[in-house]
Amino acid sequence: MPLNETLARVDADLAAGRIPIARQRLRGLISSFPHDLTLRRRLAGIYRLYDDAAEAGRWMYLEEDRNADETAAFEARYGSPGWRMKALAWHGPEAGAATAFARGQLAAVRTACAEELGHPVDWDDPGSYRDDLIEEHESPSEPWTVGGVLVGIGLLVAVLAFLAVWVNGLITLFD
Repeated sequence: MPLNETLARVDADLAAGRIPIARQRLRGLISSFPHDLTLRRRLAGIYRLYDDAAEAGRWMYLEEDRNADETAAFEARYGSPGWRMKALAWHGPEAGAATAFARGQLAAVRTACAEELGHPVDWDDPGSYRDDLIEEHESPSEPWTVGGVLVGIGLLVAVLAFLAVWVNGLITLFD
């Protein structure tokens, strides 16, 4: 589907309140047109509707007029340069960026990743920065909640009931 037609559908989805569909369409467009900064800006606007500063910062990262709090949230969520490279979803050399600021941002992220890994990395070769993506990211342990315990007990009872019926059926089958 052509870019203009898809953007018209995005506008129609937004007007109809179908924000998740509009977001999905824009993400698809960005994967097809990674150098189009206006698409990234529009997607950041959608994430602002969700109050997701990190994702808004992700998609505005290449813009000079970006929000500092959103940028900080993005950098905190995607803590390493390798994760930022993956998150930015850029393809091709930095020279393909529309603005000098975007070229500088892309070069800074790539250079930081290369320095951290100790070898050159390339936007078009995720394998070159994959070492940075493999690092362990353990989610923080949260205490058990009453609801979580009840759900676990309910699942255990359901599994035991299923097994009891199944075993009973097997015994009846061979009697």
